[in-house]
Amino acid sequence: QLPVCQPEGHPGICYHLTRSLVRSALLYFSDAVATVFRIGHLPLAPGTWGSAAAVVGWYLLPELSSTLYWLIVINLFLIGVIASAIISRRDSDDDPSKVIIDEWVGMWLVLPFAGKSWIWILAAFVCFRLFDILKPFPIKAAEKIRGGWGIMLDDVIAGVYSIAGLTFLRIIL
Repeated sequence: QLPVCQPEGHPGICYHLTRSLVRSALLYFSDAVATVFRIGHLPLAPGTWGSAAAVVGWYLLPELSSTLYWLIVINLFLIGVIASAIISRRDSDDDPSKVIIDEWVGMWLVLPFAGKSWIWILAAFVCFRLFDILKPFPIKAAEKIRGGWGIMLDDVIAGVYSIAGLTFLRIIL
């Protein structure tokens, strides 16, 4: 049974107990967000799994106004910065492979430019994965930024490059 606050002879026990519970809840929530509900724990190429899950999630989204959609993406990015920083610090790993919220946000940047045609969605997916894996400048430089910002920014830049690549493909094809 948990002791009540300030039991005789144990001042401050409630503070430590509450702090521990809040810390555990924060770590649990951060892991759920950073790994996109544990998809990042799938074996072999978690970034690809995360990108694929982002496609499915995006495709199943109800019709949203453009403003609401981009507000969601911005908020996912900001929450991703915090969650990935917490998980990175917890695991003592600058960029844990299980953290895939960055792939999710990067894909959600490019997918609106693909439309609902599966061929263009596949092209967006391939473009994003190529830029995310090859990391041309400044993606590699952004990845070196410490903490959640670096984890998230390299995939945002890969998403922007993918928009350019997808637009180029649409023009030439």
